[in-house]
Amino acid sequence: MKNANWKQDLQQISRVRLFHNVAASSLEQLLREFRACDLEAGEVLLSPFNRNQFLYLLLEGELKVYLGSLDNQPVSTLQTGECAGEISFIDNDHPCAYVVATQPSKVLRLHRESLVSLFNQSPQLMQNLLELLCERVRQGNRIILDSEQNANVDTLTGCFNRRWLDYVYERESTRCAFNEQPLCLLMLDVDHFKAYNDQHGHLAGDYALCLVAHTLRQQLRPKDSLVRYGGEEFVILLPEIAADEARSIGERLRLSLEQIGSFYSPVGILPGVTVSIGLSQMQPRDVLEKLIARADSALYQAKLQGRNRLCG
Repeated sequence: MKNANWKQDLQQISRVRLFHNVAASSLEQLLREFRACDLEAGEVLLSPFNRNQFLYLLLEGELKVYLGSLDNQPVSTLQTGECAGEISFIDNDHPCAYVVATQPSKVLRLHRESLVSLFNQSPQLMQNLLELLCERVRQGNRIILDSEQNANVDTLTGCFNRRWLDYVYERESTRCAFNEQPLCLLMLDVDHFKAYNDQHGHLAGDYALCLVAHTLRQQLRPKDSLVRYGGEEFVILLPEIAADEARSIGERLRLSLEQIGSFYSPVGILPGVTVSIGLSQMQPRDVLEKLIARADSALYQAKLQGRNRLCG
């Protein structure tokens, strides 16, 4: 970071959100405290490894924010007029993210002591800063939520993944056992999927898996969990449903796919697929692995008997 020349511009600063409706006299005092700095493309402005005592206001260029590592995808982009370093600037601690210039950029740097001394003179300045901090917190919460959701969802089909299955089984099995309610699990396998990929291509196979996921999802209750267990295998957790009803549900799902002779996809019209299904019902003190093992054994029987059928 190098010192830069910058012609003080009261109008430009007053348009920045942080200084919105702040008295001109306070802004003039702030301008005397600011220091302009130039950043090279790729230069790290803030890092979790270095304590920060400055607030940065971006005048020119662009900054990107990275969480955890610079190898990760950026979580946000800061444009002209936005601030960086508000949280660490306030608590005089290490930043929680990396902030990097993606192109040659110019920032105004203000030491925390200079701004703190103005808070008593300008309550509006404090209000603006609090609003910016609230936005940062809400943005952080959204990032956490999105990360959690992405960690639990299969990106191809939009179904939950095995990580979610471990969590939801623990929750639902405990709840059903406490309420003396049954719980069933269906394990589905797309029939002859390798041959389907070999004949129509792996992209067509991906669309077929999406078709299966969409068809199944449309017929399940909100409390049911559809999981892509791996490859062409799916698992459906059915809380508060006993084996007889689960068998009817499985047959309905199997038939709904059997009736799709062909479907439209971005690569053209493709033939539909069928599924084989294994069913198991939770027994007292069942762990997930035992429930899946029994469903998998039933699924194996369905394949031996000619596929496109349900056993268990």
